[in-house]
Order: sequence, then C-alpha cells, then structure tokens
Amino acid sequence: MQTYKSVEQLVVNAQKNDYKALEELVKKVQRKVYTTLLYLNKSEDNISDMTQEALIKMVKSLSSLKSPKAFNSWLNHIVMNIFYDSIRKKQHKPEMYSIEDDDRFHQIPDKFGLPIDKAIYSEADKKIQKEILNLPEHFRVVIIMRELQGLSYEEIANATNTNLNTVKSRIARAREKLQISLKNYI
Repeated sequence: MQTYKSVEQLVVNAQKNDYKALEELVKKVQRKVYTTLLYLNKSEDNISDMTQEALIKMVKSLSSLKSPKAFNSWLNHIVMNIFYDSIRKKQHKPEMYSIEDDDRFHQIPDKFGLPIDKAIYSEADKKIQKEILNLPEHFRVVIIMRELQGLSYEEIANATNTNLNTVKSRIARAREKLQISLKNYI
C-alpha cells in the first residue's frame, strides 16, 4: 500500500484516478472543513450537511484544479461558497445566540492531546471560541482563514473576493478586538 506524504501529492494522484489517494485526501481535509464551517456558522443545524456538500464538490471538481499547490486555497473557496450559499438560502442574517450553554465545540473528535493537556486548555479554548463567534462576520471569516486554516493574505483576498489591503485591515482589527476581549482572561 502506497503512503502519501503531502496534500499536493494526494491531489496529483487523485487527479490520476487513484481512489486510495482520493480517500486519504478526503480523510485528511474533512475535519478542517467541518471545523471551519463550525466556526463560521452560528447555527449547527446543517454543518454536517454543508461539510458533506463541500467534500462532494471537492471530489467532483478535483480534476479541474490546475495547480495542486493551490489546493488549500481552492478548497477554502469551495467551503466559503457553500457557507455563503447557506446564508443566502435563509434570506436573512444568521441569528445571534448565547454560547454559554453551547457544547457543540466538544463534539469535534480529537485524536491528539493527553487528558491533562485538554483540561488545562479547555477553558481558554472555550473563551477564545466564544470571542471568535462574537466577532462581526467579515472579521470572523478572515481571522478563521488566517489563524485556523493558515491561508496567506493573498489567498484570503482571492477566496473572499476582497482587496488585499482590506483583508490585512480586517485581520488586524479582528486581532485587536480579540486582544481587547481576552486581555483580562489571558
């Protein structure tokens, strides 16, 4: 059985109809897609459905990806389109709610970390997640793309169809808002 080392290698082999590579690629990105949608979407009603839709769209259109190096940015563009489509389908802004009693973030399976590490960081993670969800949508989207997904400023600008300087400004302002809201805590 062949073992693939990089996402780029998986993409290249999957484009050559290597179904094992495609399966490994899906397994490798599904948690990232789910987590991104979880952070973006304040209502968990259809996160699993949107994740599945993104992965299906990724698989169906993978052959059209010209540069395997651009896979992460390309996948993120798919995820963001699905997120915005879900908002348009609702024909109104997502409702705001309190995350005080929300335990949906604990439903993400975690294969890493010792129990003691999880206990130490659990409270801080909850506070950070709460503050990210409280950011206005245009700040939340860019900070998730930058900090959670590790995309470059240029990739974020392309994915959101936004000017590069606007992206930089939004990320800086999102970081500033998070620092202010978390300064008494962290």
